[in-house]
Amino acid sequence: MQNVFQGRSLLKEKDFTKEELEYLIDFSAHLKEMKEKGIPHRYLEGKNIALLFEKASTRTRSSFTVASIDLGAHPEYLGKNDIQIGKKESVEDTAKVLGRMFDGIEFRGFKQENVELLAEHSGVPVWNGLTDEWHPTQMIADYLTLKENFGKLEGLTLAYTGDGRNNVANSLLITGAILGVNVHIVSPESLFPDEALVDLAKEYAEKSGSRVLITDDVKEGVKGADALYADVWVSMGEEDKFEERVNLLKPYQINMDMIKATGKEETILLHCLPAFHDTETEYGKMVEKEFGEVEMEVTDEAFRSKHARQFDQAENRMHSIKAIMAATLGDLFIPRV
Repeated sequence: MQNVFQGRSLLKEKDFTKEELEYLIDFSAHLKEMKEKGIPHRYLEGKNIALLFEKASTRTRSSFTVASIDLGAHPEYLGKNDIQIGKKESVEDTAKVLGRMFDGIEFRGFKQENVELLAEHSGVPVWNGLTDEWHPTQMIADYLTLKENFGKLEGLTLAYTGDGRNNVANSLLITGAILGVNVHIVSPESLFPDEALVDLAKEYAEKSGSRVLITDDVKEGVKGADALYADVWVSMGEEDKFEERVNLLKPYQINMDMIKATGKEETILLHCLPAFHDTETEYGKMVEKEFGEVEMEVTDEAFRSKHARQFDQAENRMHSIKAIMAATLGDLFIPRV
């Protein structure tokens, strides 16, 4: 019997129901346990996976590569210099070629439209490894990490601080609202998420019983948070905005005072990485030299504190991506959820 995920693409979270997202989270936890116990789970034996990367990544590339191999599949990496999407070949033509050679396609790039076109024309499952609008594979890992720490999702409160308009904020807001998690976007008003997106999140929240809060008030936004979530202040392709973002977002930096302001001792810190918590990077050195700041979206003290779960979260990318690929491409029986 065909499973309910068979042949589907994961392009954005709102394409899946609450029950389906919960299943992927729980399946991720199951596959994580199998790997820890050394139990083989080669559900994609003999499959070939194309990994398309317009944007570089440590965690996404590593996660898809290791997940593919663990599942028995062969991953083929195609970087920005290997693919001609939108340059010498249309996305539609690229999709039709790759769909005849590969059983599944991962895409990490700029335009959401491109990953949608790949799914429309390739004839195989396509997984969104990140676009400028959404980051769905990250969300399964993020909410898995939350559930690992608290044993549940419904009723928890997650406060995201920083640039409230980026792909991670979009995805956290919608996914949390679907799953029954209270999501607070804490950012300057100029960086509030799109109103239509907030309205959609509120519709989901009404169904799930969760709450959505969009605020520029840090004290209000982080109060009662079970998790604080940080992302970089300057996304790929926005490198000209460093000065603007550093000046604008400094009050939204996650530090020990902010963690204390949640009022909860067990609050955890999440970050999708890379994190600019010191000056051990070229960007970090540049920001220190030009703006006198040695830490950006999270302080080094908070990053290394007992609250930090970002490396568990990073590992969970592999397990969640494995679950997504196995569910949508593997010959598994998955009952209707």
